[in-house]
Order: sequence, then C-alpha cells, then structure tokens
Amino acid sequence: MVDWEKQFEEKVLSLDLGNDPAHDLAHFRRVVTTAKTLAHEEGAILEVVIPAAWLHDFINVPKNDPRRAQASRLSAEAATDYLRSVGYPREFLEGIYHAIEAHSFSANISTQSVEAAIVQDADRLDGLGAIGIARCFSVAGLLKRKIYDPVDPFGVSRQLNDLEYTVDHFFVKLFRTVDTLKTRSGKQEGIRRAEYMREFLRTLGKEIGHELQ
Repeated sequence: MVDWEKQFEEKVLSLDLGNDPAHDLAHFRRVVTTAKTLAHEEGAILEVVIPAAWLHDFINVPKNDPRRAQASRLSAEAATDYLRSVGYPREFLEGIYHAIEAHSFSANISTQSVEAAIVQDADRLDGLGAIGIARCFSVAGLLKRKIYDPVDPFGVSRQLNDLEYTVDHFFVKLFRTVDTLKTRSGKQEGIRRAEYMREFLRTLGKEIGHELQ
C-alpha cells in the first residue's frame, strides 16, 4: 500500500481544500494514521480503509454550506471515479464508496461494514481531544464566533447556541460524538479524548470565574 498511499497524498495535495484549517492536509494524515491503528485492532481490510481514509473529504463543502449533507456522497463518487482512473483494484471500490459516504455526521448513513465504521470513527476522533479543541476554535475563528457567553459560559441556565458561542459546541456536538463511535478501540480512545476536553473546560472555568459543574 505504500506506493498507493503516495499517490493518494499527492491527489489530496491537488484538491481544493479551501481555507478551513480543520480540514487541511494534516487532518487527512491524522485520519489515515488513526484509521490504520483501528484497522489493525479491529482486523479490517486495509485495502478499503486506507484509500477511504485518504479520500474521505475528496469534495470540500464548508460546514455552513447548505450542500453540506451531500458532501460525503459527492466525495464517494469523485473518489471512486479517481480510483478507477488510476487502476486501483475494482473489488475494493464498493467498500471504499460506502466507507466514504457513511463517514459524515451530516449524511446520517448507517455503517454496514467494519471498514466504514473505522473510517467514521477515525474522522470523528479527530474532533476530540487536544486536536479537537484546536480544530474547534480554529473553525470558530474562521466563522467569527465568540469564544463563550460571559454571563453563562457553559449554558447552565440558557439554551445552548453553538452558532454564536464556541464553547457551546463542546456540549451540542463534541461530547456527544463519543456515543456515536462504532468500534471498541474507537470508543476507548474517544472516552480518553473526551475526558481531556472536560479537563480543558474545567481549567477554562477556573480562569474566567465560572466553575464547570
């Protein structure tokens, strides 16, 4: 797979990744690394997992774009077309297509294979832990969202609104991500990363005078 991976990385470099710091080349590399780890632990087919992980965001649609829910299907179609064009073994294309199409939150497609579950877990794990915190605030800055509500930063007595306050996104989506992880090894890693994020919020609360309960 080494030679194939070189081609996949070169292809990712040629894509229009936009200006989203959470979906740059480093994101693709992290997802691939995590997917490989999960694949070895779960006994999955690497010939499906690796190209699906490299090409999972083949078509970049910003989070605030109305076409967001279509992004994974568009990526699956474009990625498998590309793989056909470079002569990748056809017996793996159906599995790759499904793994890419099912990886997205927005698509809301059930994973039907361990390979799809792994690619989905690897992508979602990248939204958790230290890198998850960094990505969350990077995207929020790009979208010009406030860091937190100064009166009620953790949404104790108000409705959460992550379109306005970045910290709200931890509670609206990120912590809930752990419950969506499919593989045993992915869940274990997700729990560890989520606890790191809670510790970050506890520290933030102390610094701003609002203890996290």
